[in-house]
Amino acid sequence: MAILVSLVIAGCGGHLTSSHSAPVTTPSPIASITVACTPTNVAIGGVSQCSASVQGSGSYSSAVTWTASAGTINASGLFTAPASAGNVTVTAVSTQDTAISGAATVTVQLATPPSKHVILVMEENQNYSTVAGNTAAWPNLNRLIGNGALATNYYANSHPSIGNYFMLTTGQLLTTDDGSTAVWDVDNIARRMLAAGIPFKVYAEGITQGYLGGDTGLYLIRHNPFAMLSDVASNPQIANATLWPFSQFAKDAANDALPQFSFIVPDVDDDAHNGTPQQADSWLQTNVVNLLSNDPAFQPGGDGLLIIDFDEALESDTTHGGGHVVAAFWGPVVQPGYVQSSTTVYQHESMLRTIMEALQLANPPGNAAAAPSMAEFFVQK
Repeated sequence: MAILVSLVIAGCGGHLTSSHSAPVTTPSPIASITVACTPTNVAIGGVSQCSASVQGSGSYSSAVTWTASAGTINASGLFTAPASAGNVTVTAVSTQDTAISGAATVTVQLATPPSKHVILVMEENQNYSTVAGNTAAWPNLNRLIGNGALATNYYANSHPSIGNYFMLTTGQLLTTDDGSTAVWDVDNIARRMLAAGIPFKVYAEGITQGYLGGDTGLYLIRHNPFAMLSDVASNPQIANATLWPFSQFAKDAANDALPQFSFIVPDVDDDAHNGTPQQADSWLQTNVVNLLSNDPAFQPGGDGLLIIDFDEALESDTTHGGGHVVAAFWGPVVQPGYVQSSTTVYQHESMLRTIMEALQLANPPGNAAAAPSMAEFFVQK
């Protein structure tokens, strides 16, 4: 019987074996998609044009659909950044084979708003802890900070003063000799402004128009780096157009004639170097803030930017080279009441970078090229 069953099975021609063959898969003609976006870094609300390169073999469609992890992107690949900073993934998916896609990253950065009214006032030799929150010594400045913004993690670069002033204008220390009056032929913000046709003036107490001499009275040349940069110091015509006694500031402010960038140098009694903090605070309020308060650029909707920066802390504080100091911003482009929320360490090269961004000058010189921007302190539009 067993033999008979075996013979029957054998004679049936393999009825116990499946006759179904494996399914045939047709390879996709789309091999890959490469995505590129230009520029790769944009400001909040900025745009970047993205393109997709579809690779494959035979006959295939190069059409893609676009998506972005934040912000928006249209059918043509034009990406519009969202209202917050961070990395955004832009993805292109093949319309012919949705299993094939490519992606690129666009970095959305905070932006320093452009301004045609940037004013930098320099103060001297005060520790952060003796200025910020000290309403007895600095009542007006602290009120200004309350209406503006404060960098809590800002440090000078060196002791003594002169290197800090050069860092603010060239992105380099250049020298730590406070007695030096050497003229430096290096890349600097004055050179960039002159090349771009941006008007600027230095308003310094104790000098006459075009003054290129050394210390006189309560004026110290080391507090006026523009007088030691070759673009100004080696050209009397430019010096005459850019170096002014401080009395000219009130006249220019009253006549709506302030330049796009103003660098204010109080004398050593009015910048807290020799005089008291109360004297410096009162001088700042009376001679700068009160005048700007009536300037249309500093009214809502204006683009005015006032910066109060301390060159260095007391010499006992050498943190990051020159110690912890106050840097404050005020004006309609500044976030009102903002206190630094990031942990970023800022120094004078960051201030130089930020000022140049406000003036829309690219590629800042020296250490400012790689320094973090202080854009977090500004209103983002």
